[in-house]
Formats: sequence, C-alpha cells, structure tokens
Amino acid sequence: MAYAVTLVRGDGIGPEVAQATQTAVDATGVAIDWTIVDAGVDVMAEYGTPLPEHVLEAIRTTKTAIKGPITTPVGSGFRSVNVAIRKELDLYANLRPARSIKGVKSTFSDIDLIVVRENTEDLYAGIEFETGTSEAVEALEFLSKLAGKPIRKGSAIGVKPISELGSKRIVKYAFDYARANKRQRVTAVHKANIMKFTDGLFLEVAREVAKDYPDIEFDDRIVDNMCMQLMQKPELYDVLVLPNLYGDIISDLCAGMIGGLGVAPGANIGADYAVFEAIHGSAPKYAGQNKVNPTALILSGVMMLRHLGEIKAAERLQAAVEAVIGSGQNVTYDLAPAGIDPVGTQEMATAIAKKMA
Repeated sequence: MAYAVTLVRGDGIGPEVAQATQTAVDATGVAIDWTIVDAGVDVMAEYGTPLPEHVLEAIRTTKTAIKGPITTPVGSGFRSVNVAIRKELDLYANLRPARSIKGVKSTFSDIDLIVVRENTEDLYAGIEFETGTSEAVEALEFLSKLAGKPIRKGSAIGVKPISELGSKRIVKYAFDYARANKRQRVTAVHKANIMKFTDGLFLEVAREVAKDYPDIEFDDRIVDNMCMQLMQKPELYDVLVLPNLYGDIISDLCAGMIGGLGVAPGANIGADYAVFEAIHGSAPKYAGQNKVNPTALILSGVMMLRHLGEIKAAERLQAAVEAVIGSGQNVTYDLAPAGIDPVGTQEMATAIAKKMA
C-alpha cells in the first residue's frame, strides 16, 4: 500500500526543489501517493492568504508532508507560513541534523550533530506589541509596575513564554531520539545564568527528564559558550536540545559547519503530524532557472522515509546523494569542483535517482 504524503511546493525555488525531491524519493521504489498543493506568495491573489485552509487540511489528512521553501517578508506583511503550519499542527519538535558530506566545501570535515529545537514557545510564540501602539503602551506600563523597574518609553515589547509542558516534551523527544538512534549524549543549551525564570525552567526540567535516561549522558551549556565550543571541539557534542530562538541560531551555525543551508535538512514533528522541510529560504531571484541545489530538501526526504519506517530506502537515498556529491559530477554550480561544468536542479536529482537504479 502506498504512503499518503502531501507535497507543498512553496514559492520561489520551492516548486523546483520539490519536483527534484519527488523524483529522488520515487526512485527509491517506495510507493508514495502524493497530494500536491501550493502555498506562499504565489497563491495570495487567489486565496487572500499564503496558507489556504485546504493546505492544512491536506496535511491533516495525510499526516505526513514535505514542504518546499516559502517566502517570509522581513519586518512587514504576514507572519511566517512555516511558523503558522507548526503552530496549527502543534509540530513541537524541530529536528535539524548537521552531517558532513564529502565533496561539500567546508572548514570542518567530520561533523555529525543533531539539533532538537522547541518549536512552539519562546520569542517565536509571536506575542509582540508594536512601539507606539496603545497595546504597547499598556503592556509597558503594566510590566514596569509588575517588575518594579521602568522600561524605556517607546519600546516595542516581546513576550518569551517557556512552559514546563513545552520544555518537558521537547527534552523527552531529544532523549528518545538519542536512544532510538544510538546517540550517546544530550546537551541542553540555555541562558539560565541571565534568564533565570524562563531558561531556568527549561534547564530545571531538562535535568529532571535526564534522570529517566541513565543510559544517555547529559550535560548543559550556556548558549554563547556553546557557540564557541562548537567552533573549537564539535566532536564532543552529539544531540543538542534548545528553546526556539537559540535552536534557530545554533542550527544555522551547524549548517554553516557542514557547508551551508543548501545541504541542511529539517523536520517538524508533533504527536499526530510530521512536516519535512529544508532550512534554507525561497531564493526568489533564482526561481524558474533550474539552477539551485536540491540537496537539502532531498535529504529532508530521507528523514521522511525514516519517519515512515522505510529505513533501507532512506539509507539508499542518503548514500546516492553522498555518492553524486562526492563524485563532483552532475552537481549544481555551488557544489561543482573547479573545471567541472555544473548541471541544473532536475539533472542533479536525476543523477541521484540513477544511483539507486
């Protein structure tokens, strides 16, 4: 029986890398019944929203989805469609592996890290008050009185909620992942030395959860020190679990350590649904040029196959991606060695598919 999967093509380069991923995943021989839908700026005129309800309904029906990148305007316009999907479906765990691939240019050569990022709380919960609005003034006055110290007038206000429930389930997810994948160590990353009640709660909960996993090593690091540690001795670390904002930053740092966002996959997991996506953006200036690297979304497809229980197929696809990149042939411009002509997005996907023939 075929697996039901929603393919959200996205906008910008999204449709191209989505098609490439579909080609690569289908080549594994795993039967997928694809439901193809669109979201993002390209559907705004038709639906009045970048996230039409039928897209969410498709994901609720299939329970598994893979999504191309979607544009998020900076500083104005609608909130991130990616964040909206995570919140609507309660996809509380953002899983972002960072693994070195031979043939990808990088200062580091042997990185194998897993970033587990809380997806629903922290500053990304979206509780903000714009400077100068009546709501911001009211919040400023209330918080100044509550805290017993003044907040500078004209401030915008953001609220950082971190709950015991949210912290417990993300830390438990990190430990469960470590155990299932034979990982040795979980490190909680925080700023509890300064944020004593929010990050402090996250750290306290992490320490309690760790007691239930005596087979897994546990430690913690302050987030700024973690950045330095990753640059100096990344081999000491394994699975990192973090609140939302730090997780976003550290996962991009780890992506840089393996050669960039073009080879960095991701997954958003909840109790009922799973949505797989590349970390990189929609790069609208390259849209329609059949030029960009499809690796990140194809590797997200590898993660999806693992989620579906198709482990051997996932391993074959991972190996095919690594073989093509390692050969230096049939790769996009950002991966092509000097003197080797690059190929397009679809041609690279076809080369990966042929490796599994």
